Amino acid sequence: MASECGGKSSWPELVGAHGEVAAETIKRENTCITTVDILLEGTIVTADYVSTRVRVWVDKNGIVVRVPIIG
Repeated sequence: MASECGGKSSWPELVGAHGEVAAETIKRENTCITTVDILLEGTIVTADYVSTRVRVWVDKNGIVVRVPIIG
């Protein structure tokens, strides 16, 4: 799936990767992304949609546990 700017909008292949590696991959593969937040699973966040943001959800070991998507 592609975003409005033509880049990727989801990264299922990053589940199981280290959060920092995932963040760098996301920034490299979609230059429209200006913010990549690495968050511990269970962290409370706002429900707003931001087309230039990706949240990377990680476990206590820093491993991605959900598919990172734009929003």
